Amino acid sequence: MSNNRKDHFYYIWSAAIILCLVLVLFTLIFVSCQGIASPLEDPSAAKKTETSEPVTSDDGSPPESELPVNSGTQIDPSAVELQQTEDFGQEYLDKFVFLGDSTTYGLAAYGIVRKEQVWTPTNGTFSLFDQAHIKIKYPETGAELTIEEILELKKPEYMLVTLGVNGVSNMPEDWFKSEYIALIGRIRRASPDTKIIINSIYPIANSYAYQNEINNTKIVEANTWLIDIAATTGTRFLNSHSCLVNEESVLPEDMHNSDGMHLTDAAFDKVMDYIRTHGYE
Repeated sequence: MSNNRKDHFYYIWSAAIILCLVLVLFTLIFVSCQGIASPLEDPSAAKKTETSEPVTSDDGSPPESELPVNSGTQIDPSAVELQQTEDFGQEYLDKFVFLGDSTTYGLAAYGIVRKEQVWTPTNGTFSLFDQAHIKIKYPETGAELTIEEILELKKPEYMLVTLGVNGVSNMPEDWFKSEYIALIGRIRRASPDTKIIINSIYPIANSYAYQNEINNTKIVEANTWLIDIAATTGTRFLNSHSCLVNEESVLPEDMHNSDGMHLTDAAFDKVMDYIRTHGYE
């Protein structure tokens, strides 16, 4: 009798477990059919998908790709290049911040402009493809800040952006343009009143050692991309490249600091004169 009771109890217990499992399975099927979100999911996610509303960041703002990067007016590519003007003078230059790569760093190293006007990474390298992660050394404190953070501290009247010479070695046109446009968008959102000028990539000399990667043919082509970018973003383009080339359309050998790429102080003086006489009106 004892064994019979144990067997009977075992059968009842097994049946109860099976019944519970069936009820759980039925509940899960019912919930999925009704489209109810799992407690581990964000209930708003399904709603956003259904209504095609833009996904927002943690602070509720649209992602960078959905924010406007221009002032609302597309510029004719033939009209974006700054033309020759009267000499705007030193006062005009004093209103600039120069954001760029190692070809910009020399402005501070040679004392061409005040050091607080030159915004480059600590090591001087600013690769266009890494623009979203680059940190700038804020000259006035030495702190390494994002572009947004540094623009919170100082909102310049004019900004000259000189980038892309490293990018021409390995970035196709679409990638080059998309990264540059994203950067301009970041600047504009952080400092809407800053007048942004996209500077041409400077030429290199025949003595530059890595012509397979970076050469004047690629640079000239990339400068046409910069004109398109300026038109797309509602900014202006400065063709300072034109004031640095010789009759062979290359950087003269006495205009670089022995590596074929980085400018001498005399070459930078030519660029500053070009900026002053091609003012942003």
